Amino acid sequence: MTSTEIQVLVDRANESHQAAKLLLDKGFSNFSAAQSYYTMYYLAAALLYSKGFEFSSHSAVIAAYGKEFAKTQALNPEFHRHLIIVERRRAIGHYGEENSVSDEDALESFQWAEEFMQAVRDYLDNVP
Repeated sequence: MTSTEIQVLVDRANESHQAAKLLLDKGFSNFSAAQSYYTMYYLAAALLYSKGFEFSSHSAVIAAYGKEFAKTQALNPEFHRHLIIVERRRAIGHYGEENSVSDEDALESFQWAEEFMQAVRDYLDNVP
C-alpha cells in the first residue's frame, strides 16, 4: 500500500468499523449496520483505487468492485454479495422504520465488514 489516498480510505474504514462496534454494543442496530456498510464501501473504494479506478457514486463503486474483484475472483465473490446486502441494510437503517435492522443483521454486517477488512489488508499488502 503506497498511495496516500488508499491509506486515507483504509483509515476511514477502520474508524467506521470502530464506530459500528460502539453502536452495536449500545443497541443502535440501524446505525451500526450503516457504519458497517461504510466500512466495506471505503475498503472497496481503496481496492479500486489500487487499480487506478476512482468513482463518485456508491453504485459505481459497488458495480466496479463486482467486475474487478468478484467476477475475476481476485477476492472471494461472496464479499460482493455481502456488500450489496449491507448497502441495503444501510438504506433501511437510515430511512426505514424504527428498529428495522435486527440486532442479528447488524451483527452479521459487522462480522462481514471485519472479514472483508482482513481480506483487503492481505490483498493490499501484496500489491506491488
